Amino acid sequence: MSIWAILGIVIATAVFMEFVAWAAHKYVMHGFLWYLHSDHHRKDHYSFLERNDAFFLIFAIPSVVLFIVGSIQGIHTPWLWVGLGILVYGILYFIVHEVFIHQRIKRLRDTNNPYFLAIRRAHKAHHKHLSKEDGECFGMLVVPFKYYLEARRILSQRNA
Repeated sequence: MSIWAILGIVIATAVFMEFVAWAAHKYVMHGFLWYLHSDHHRKDHYSFLERNDAFFLIFAIPSVVLFIVGSIQGIHTPWLWVGLGILVYGILYFIVHEVFIHQRIKRLRDTNNPYFLAIRRAHKAHHKHLSKEDGECFGMLVVPFKYYLEARRILSQRNA
């Protein structure tokens, strides 16, 4: 398998995971596993560990299994690289959601990038709902275009 095929599989899997995460967030986290996710929607949810953190493990299991299967079958099968794509998305999720959106590192509090501001504003719109019903903006990296337009307007006013 060529390096380009491997990169293609890893990137395609990481992109596909955004849509898997959107569906899991909307139908699983805000559905039958709301019990695990509900503490993330509380106003005071900034403890070190939350029940919601169980989803890191839930999403990591397929990645680990695919790493094992891919290691057994060899690097010329796609399973190892699909597992790596899931891992890449998990790393992006941690950086974007935990570090940037929820501002675990205060230096990242202000941004002049309309895409990053749109992500943060869409996530804030998602968290204004404290129950599992009436949710919106379930994605992390792909958000409705209206938030991007709103972010550009805010940044142009800020820079005027």
